Amino acid sequence: MKPIRLDGSSLTRAQLVDVAYGAHVELAQEQLPAVARAAEFLAEQVGREEPIYGVSTGFGSNADRLLGNHRLRDELPGAVRSNETLHEELQRNLIVTHAVCVGEPFAPEIVRAMLCIRINTLMRGHSGIRVETLQALTAMLNAGIVPVVPQLGSVGASGDLAPLSHLAIVLLGGGEAFFEGQRLPGAEALRRAGLSPITLSYKEGLALNNGTAQMLACGVLALDKLEDLLDTADLAAAMTIDAFAGRLGAFAEEVHALRPHPGQVHSAANLRILLEGSTLADIPYHLVPKFRPWQPGSWDTERAQRLRFDIGWDWVPLAQRHGREKFYRRFRPFRGGKKHQPQDSYSLRCIPQVHGAVRDAVAQAARVLDIELNALTDNPIVFPDAKAEFVEQQVISAGHFHGMPLALAMSYVKAAIPVLASISERRLNKLVDPATNDGLPGFLIGNEDSTESGHMIVQYTAAAIVNDLASRAHPASVYSIPTSANAEDHVSMGANEARHVLSMTDDLGKVIALELYTAAQALDLRRDMINAARDLASRADAAALAGKIAGGPTPGTLEYDAFLDEIEGLRAELAAADEFQPGRAVAAAHAAIRREIPFLDRDRALDGEVATAVRLVREGVILGAARG
Repeated sequence: MKPIRLDGSSLTRAQLVDVAYGAHVELAQEQLPAVARAAEFLAEQVGREEPIYGVSTGFGSNADRLLGNHRLRDELPGAVRSNETLHEELQRNLIVTHAVCVGEPFAPEIVRAMLCIRINTLMRGHSGIRVETLQALTAMLNAGIVPVVPQLGSVGASGDLAPLSHLAIVLLGGGEAFFEGQRLPGAEALRRAGLSPITLSYKEGLALNNGTAQMLACGVLALDKLEDLLDTADLAAAMTIDAFAGRLGAFAEEVHALRPHPGQVHSAANLRILLEGSTLADIPYHLVPKFRPWQPGSWDTERAQRLRFDIGWDWVPLAQRHGREKFYRRFRPFRGGKKHQPQDSYSLRCIPQVHGAVRDAVAQAARVLDIELNALTDNPIVFPDAKAEFVEQQVISAGHFHGMPLALAMSYVKAAIPVLASISERRLNKLVDPATNDGLPGFLIGNEDSTESGHMIVQYTAAAIVNDLASRAHPASVYSIPTSANAEDHVSMGANEARHVLSMTDDLGKVIALELYTAAQALDLRRDMINAARDLASRADAAALAGKIAGGPTPGTLEYDAFLDEIEGLRAELAAADEFQPGRAVAAAHAAIRREIPFLDRDRALDGEVATAVRLVREGVILGAARG
């Protein structure tokens, strides 16, 4: 893969993801003079003994303390003199004392993304870092050295100080890092990679650890997953619609033109594409039989006897049709699996409105992250060529490290994730509940002997995950806890926000996988039940089909001939139909599932199958099949 070129202005989310998963980077040579100019300017100002925050002063609440020309502690009895200047010591101490995160280390892809973000922002040429230090950071990334960065410790202002210090400390020969699959002391990782530790110069410690790289890396990697999960959620919904033989009018283009929220319009269009070619959706009510338990005498041929279900309808007597005669002239008087109502439940009908709102939340976050990727996020900001009377007009203390823009964007996504998971779980629940699944068997299993649970507990797992997601969705950004002796008296908590979103994204994928796993079972049953009715109608007469219809008059009564005439109409319509199929994209996704997970004809251990469904979603196999 060609190295990603970093110039401080053009890094994209897709490029960052490539770097996270192994791509190398290179520094844009035309930008290096600007980087060098800012570093040279700081050195000049230090030579003039100008007071500059973080260069010739302490940090945070120590900002009012100026560095002297020599160490007072060198005069203490027994003191050992250091060859390090106070300016070098200031920057080194900043890194080594701030690397105090705790918890499990971040995954390598997050740390690599953090390194890439930091290099890119420093390439803007307003941070005062030397070219050689930036080159050393780049060499560490390209060598495959992954600093150990524990997950807990950033409050999101002044940026991600603690986690970024864990990045920088390895550059100094401290801390720990992963290299070639081993966790090593930082100095040993550098040695094995053929690199050497560096000594920091003016402001370089502050430039390395003062920024939003952790929250931005987590946010970008979360959105990379979420964008595919949004399409996968639409796909799962489409498969469920086909499994319900649902109604498509709610997704019509002209409908959504009247309320054109971008995400809503997108999801509706996506559903139309996914369901294109379906002959299950919008099928007339009366053609859809309902499940009846298999009995030895259910079917009349050897081939049909291999079916694991029976089917049936209820006849609507003449006495129950008063005031509804027009309806029953259009729809035949047989009640099967589909209710005679013109609209589906919210979890089906409102898919564009719900999925679309989540899309809009993700799109807003993407807008924020795209800006942040090429923003300067450290402090103070160096303007070496600005015309100024005093140095503070060229080295300006500001607040670009404050993570609130990212924190609020992530809190929006954080609230949206349980919404998408919840509607997915509601569709799953509707599929397994015989009171709501429009004539499918309870828990999607034949259960002739009352010993089988089918997909019952799959819904429990989905419900547990949805509850967990909802519990984690509370925004971290509303709880600022002051730090640095109240010098940093309002912080964003954006690092926690983005970290939560990234972990919640993985769990969202599990819920969607459970819906797909269940919808595939339901789709098999729905398609096979309707096609079994079609096959019976094709080979038998009305009298034979009458055996599948309950509530009709007995032979010899006045109504019986009319009853047979109505059955003949049903039979002829079924026999004339082509084989019923889901949408082409849905069928491709269903086939991808069935290549690894067979139809559940009898209860068996499901844990391995559930894990497989989760993997297929995580790896994009099912979505890829539908897109193909």
